[in-house]
Amino acid sequence: MTDITDITDVYVRIECDLLVVGDSIMTDRHHASSDNYEDDDPQNQIGGIIPAYPLSGWLRHGMEGVVQQRGATACHPGESNANFRKEDVYDRDLEDGYHEKGACVDDPKEDDGCVIFDLFGGFGGVPGKLMRRPIKFSPVRSSVKYERGQAEGHYRRLNRNVVSRNEEDNREPLRNTEVDAVANLDGCWHLSFRETKPEFLGLLAEAVEFLNAHNTDFMHQLGGSRNFGAGIVYCDLINPLYEERELRRVFDRAKSNTNKMDDKDERWSENHRHEIEDALASRIDGDHG
Repeated sequence: MTDITDITDVYVRIECDLLVVGDSIMTDRHHASSDNYEDDDPQNQIGGIIPAYPLSGWLRHGMEGVVQQRGATACHPGESNANFRKEDVYDRDLEDGYHEKGACVDDPKEDDGCVIFDLFGGFGGVPGKLMRRPIKFSPVRSSVKYERGQAEGHYRRLNRNVVSRNEEDNREPLRNTEVDAVANLDGCWHLSFRETKPEFLGLLAEAVEFLNAHNTDFMHQLGGSRNFGAGIVYCDLINPLYEERELRRVFDRAKSNTNKMDDKDERWSENHRHEIEDALASRIDGDHG
């Protein structure tokens, strides 16, 4: 039987109809199209990379929600010695389920203390325990290596005209804005634990479920243009017991689960989920007990 502390690499399945990332999307169009690139030409097969920064913030927000729902406070994202220009906003954050920036760093204890800080690190040069990778996407499904945390996705640069509301102007454009977007994203996000603890897996599993259940809530959507239907993410933690070939099978639309995969699903659900959930509950109780 697999010891869950041996699990270092996990994959979150991510499906999103439209994703507009504020921290930029890096594309390979300079390789694919030479001098003939037209950003609105549907024939252009453009791939690229979604940075880990917005993904990390989205996941952290879900983890904070899980911790707060269990009656504890989460580590506020930011530097403890920052000069806060919006002190009233910071104070409201503290009233809304966060503890002061850096307050959990004074006397960190092994297997105790703030689990959010333990995972994400950041204060005083302390690294986190969870490594988040970017997602490489490609419009060509056969080129996607799911076992490397890649996804099928279709890049487009969208053009939006902001027009005059004056009737006499006949909707004359006032300015044009360009938005980089990825449509029909389907793949997985590769996460690695530098150190694996059952409560880390428990928090990840519960956070992914939380984000999926709240994916139409404005605060829990991913990226920008949320008022335009972007950033609604359907997500699921792929069974960490799967082997690489089983992970690839998850995304093979011509194949279903094997009996071995079904057995692993049952084992994860009946045994390991209870183990990691109990470990998370114990850890959070210790945080504020």
